[in-house]
Amino acid sequence: MKNRSLVSITDFTKEEYLRILELAQHFERNPIQKILEGYVVATLFFEPSTRTRLSFESAVNRLGGKVIGFSDASVSSTSKGESLADTIRTVSNYSDLIVMRHPIEGSARWASEVASVPIINAGDGANQHPTQCLLDLYTILQTQGTLDNLHVAFVGDLKYGRTVHSNVIALTHFNTTFHLVSPEELKLPSSVKMHIKEKQLEYYQYTDIQEVINKVDILYMTRIQRERFSDPMEYERVKNSYILTNSMLAGAKNNLRILHPLPRVNEIAYDVDANPKAYYFQQALNGVYVRQALIASILGLV
Repeated sequence: MKNRSLVSITDFTKEEYLRILELAQHFERNPIQKILEGYVVATLFFEPSTRTRLSFESAVNRLGGKVIGFSDASVSSTSKGESLADTIRTVSNYSDLIVMRHPIEGSARWASEVASVPIINAGDGANQHPTQCLLDLYTILQTQGTLDNLHVAFVGDLKYGRTVHSNVIALTHFNTTFHLVSPEELKLPSSVKMHIKEKQLEYYQYTDIQEVINKVDILYMTRIQRERFSDPMEYERVKNSYILTNSMLAGAKNNLRILHPLPRVNEIAYDVDANPKAYYFQQALNGVYVRQALIASILGLV
């Protein structure tokens, strides 16, 4: 993985995913190491982020590296009309690795083609979010003891949800049974569903969340993303499609764990937080360990 960019979850093999997860366990046990001393990581966030940006920066700081970059595109030279390519070429001169989030699909791939240092895609529009996928795999492994032969439900925005797209593609390597819950307007795109079909795996589509809660090992909730809708009326029609409450979990399997890439709006009620099946805040913490493992691997330090 040394000096390789991670733009799509398809850039890594199943064996490479598992290697990252193994290294993440090492960093969870020993999060403070100084293996990045002398290295500079640039975080370029052209789109708002809290958990992803801060967990990347926490990962670098805990490993002794330095962070440069911006969290608001309006303070970068792109606000003056500079092209993305020129920004990436320039920042490549100042850093050993670039972590980038951008609202346009395909921007991360384009950046990886012009950069002289590796690029990690921290989300490109509604396309992919591969590092969120890796931390989700780590969390599933942590809670279930395996990645194989699980029943996983994805609920909410499956059309624009880049975390869902990356996760579905990755989980096809592990004989997953998929339960896809969404409004008709937000069904999983055919281009993503194709990966399930190619592996001849089972998948089921629903519009009612109650149909899946008692069947699955992982319930992966997502918010309906206002920022992805060009038509405000379409967003208003679907924004409250799914709201998970604690009472709805009464018949769930003992091993069920509820995940969410965060931020949540109202799709998980606050009364769920005290339920031992709620695991989304630990999931967010796992992002630090997985991103430590990924950065160290790409820089050839482990």
